[in-house]
Amino acid sequence: MATERPRKGAVKRKKNINRAMLPYMYLLPAFIVMGVITFYPLIYQVIISFTDFQTKDLLKQLSSPDLHYIGIKNYIDIVMGGLPVQNFEFFRVLTYNLWWAVTNVMVHVPAGILIAVLLNTQGLWGKRIYRSLYVLPVVIPPIVVATVWRNIFDEQYGAMNQFLTAIVHLFGAVDPVHLRWMNEYTPPIPWLLPNGPLTLAYYAMMIANFWLGWPFMTLVATGALQSIPKDLYEAASIDGASGSQQFWNVTVPLIRPAMIPAAVYGFTLSFNLFNFVYFMTNGGPARSTEILVTFAFDLVRNLRLYGVAAAFSVIIFFVAMVVFLITNRITRATESYSEA
Repeated sequence: MATERPRKGAVKRKKNINRAMLPYMYLLPAFIVMGVITFYPLIYQVIISFTDFQTKDLLKQLSSPDLHYIGIKNYIDIVMGGLPVQNFEFFRVLTYNLWWAVTNVMVHVPAGILIAVLLNTQGLWGKRIYRSLYVLPVVIPPIVVATVWRNIFDEQYGAMNQFLTAIVHLFGAVDPVHLRWMNEYTPPIPWLLPNGPLTLAYYAMMIANFWLGWPFMTLVATGALQSIPKDLYEAASIDGASGSQQFWNVTVPLIRPAMIPAAVYGFTLSFNLFNFVYFMTNGGPARSTEILVTFAFDLVRNLRLYGVAAAFSVIIFFVAMVVFLITNRITRATESYSEA
């Protein structure tokens, strides 16, 4: 009897250990894949950010005899402007990148909510047709959108200048409009961003990215609107609330828990929108529309400064993390519906 009890206790402990280890066994394949395709490149990138890794070191990588450890020199050169790159100032690019992301969210979210409210109107004919049409920009790759809109803003043959020409002709003008959307460096509003010009290319990108970004916000807002009970609007109407009062006191508070995470997601997406920015303006003119990720890519593609690019990517990571923590703290985007 005495020997059976310890044996049963050992078997029970073994079963408990096996039961506790089972979830980790299921997660192990995912951890292995993530380790190979995510964690290893990240760690490798951090290591080479403290070296002068260049083209000469590609063959033997970290074992290259020409590779030198230089500490935080890459980070200092980036922040203090010591890179061999023309028209680059880190804080100007950072300010523009933040401004680009913020202004896109400021336009996309209200437009998405407004369009969703209009399409949610009772008795509106063809709702399904409209909703299927506004989904199209979401499924089109940003590289295609950037290429098409770049042609639209072409100085000589673009549809935008032709459209503006037709408008000014209505007011008696004779000369055609030839705005240099992608090449004009002089900012139309000099004071808008003091430490860097917002050229016409920025406004062209805003127009194009508006077409690309508002449908997602409309999709989120539509789902949130359809979850609001109709009884609330009926009760508000009985109490004498007007349409605008119902919108601000019923609709907005109830769609807030859905729209704030969507806005944070839109900010993050715009902050790192590489394909769109690269293929529409390539950071020009004179790097005035460069964002952090496009500059990091340029360090690799043109200058082959892999160590500097790695350091730049690490900086981007910490900037994005700080921005996310601040926005999450201010907006409480990760709270549940009951907490919001």
